[in-house]
Amino acid sequence: MTLAIPILIPLVFMNLMILRLPDRLARTAGVSGSLLMLAAAVFILVKVKTEGIQTLYLGAWEAPYGITFVADPFSALMLVVSAIILFVISLYAIHFLSSDYLSGKFYVFFFTLALGLNGAFLTGDVFNLYVWFEVMLLSSFVLMTMGKTRDKLRGGIKYLALNLIGSLFFLAGIGLLYAKTGTLNMAHLAQIAKNSDQTQWLNTPAMLIFLAFGIKSAVFPLFFWLPASYHRPNITVSSMFAGLLTKVGVYALIRFFTLFFVQDPAFWHNLILIIAGFTMVVGGMAASTQYDTRRILSYHIISQIGYMVMGLGIFTPLAIAGAVYFMIHNMIAKTNTFLVAGMIQKVKGSFDLKNIGGLFKESPFLAVLFIVPAFALAGIPPLSGFFGKFILIKAGIESKQYLITAVAVLTGMLTLYSMIKIWNEAFLKKGDTNSETKKLTLAEALPSVILGLISILMGIFAAPVFDSASEAAEVLMENTNYIEGVLK
Repeated sequence: MTLAIPILIPLVFMNLMILRLPDRLARTAGVSGSLLMLAAAVFILVKVKTEGIQTLYLGAWEAPYGITFVADPFSALMLVVSAIILFVISLYAIHFLSSDYLSGKFYVFFFTLALGLNGAFLTGDVFNLYVWFEVMLLSSFVLMTMGKTRDKLRGGIKYLALNLIGSLFFLAGIGLLYAKTGTLNMAHLAQIAKNSDQTQWLNTPAMLIFLAFGIKSAVFPLFFWLPASYHRPNITVSSMFAGLLTKVGVYALIRFFTLFFVQDPAFWHNLILIIAGFTMVVGGMAASTQYDTRRILSYHIISQIGYMVMGLGIFTPLAIAGAVYFMIHNMIAKTNTFLVAGMIQKVKGSFDLKNIGGLFKESPFLAVLFIVPAFALAGIPPLSGFFGKFILIKAGIESKQYLITAVAVLTGMLTLYSMIKIWNEAFLKKGDTNSETKKLTLAEALPSVILGLISILMGIFAAPVFDSASEAAEVLMENTNYIEGVLK
């Protein structure tokens, strides 16, 4: 029953939040619920490391016939990192969440989103993954449009429309998979693909599902919904989306294309590498032209997704481990940059770099809070991003994928340029002496301090984190353990 805990906790708190709790009690419950989810995720990760792959068969219907939850090293890591981000966001919301979000029952949909995330990471069934994606889609749409301004509704409609198209592709691919195999259990599908000599029929559902996950993870050329929507809601919501939503799409891509979509490797790996390269470059170049901090960071979400997809395209144990390590780093650092953008807005009253300046003198502590995730994203040693990029570049060189490796290096320079641009405009440029600068309290900065410390520690103690990523990659690349762990 251990694997049911990450589902039950947000389910209980979601229903609790439907009651009209006072604001202070609602915020306390939000922090408490997210802390419980973090404890449960850490417990599951420890259990996976000590006892191996964990499974739960709902209703005692064993795989492949019933609903199965599975925790392997990859899903357990994602559970922990997403729980860290949700906990930090719950702390950040205490000071940065506007009243219209509280009146719109923010915490109901905060826990609904957490429910969808945990379900997506734990499910061992393709159709149930679709269900969890829809739970995330609907809750994130409500969070995005809270406040009901025209601007938020415009962004929310674009977000919902394109993601619903992705859901249709996913559902069509599921239908074809089931028609051909009679099962949707992931381990059973992997077993069928492994034991079959004729797997070309998998290409059609694979393409449909690739399009679905491509939209949800915002790869080139399916990313236009993200920069059109992520900068519109409250910064608390944007920060949560930045660290979590697209990464679930990448998680699903890696899971499917290492487990049972393994036919035609030359075609698929080359296609994925081409898409990864364009995703990195287009996202990085678009970010360099922006002046709104949220839009710069939104385009960089796209750019950084390219690195994760690059690891999948190279498809060696080192590359997959690099993709997992990079995903963990990026979830932490990207969330942190959005948190800092919110603090800059609170201190200076704007997200527009043209209206901001002088922060280095006025708030040196905020300058430190920015420089840590910014340098991590740019890949400056000894922070987490350096090792993530180093592993992927090393994997590219070892596999003789020189072009995508060069693109990755170029994109790192574009990222550094964008971070320097924010630094020069917001911190070094002379500010308006007539404008009022608000003071930042330690409680307001605490969420960023937590994530900044994690980025630093991931760099200092890169070896044990990489070992965990390598363990996840080993199970992904050699899927026999996963199949036997689920199907017994």
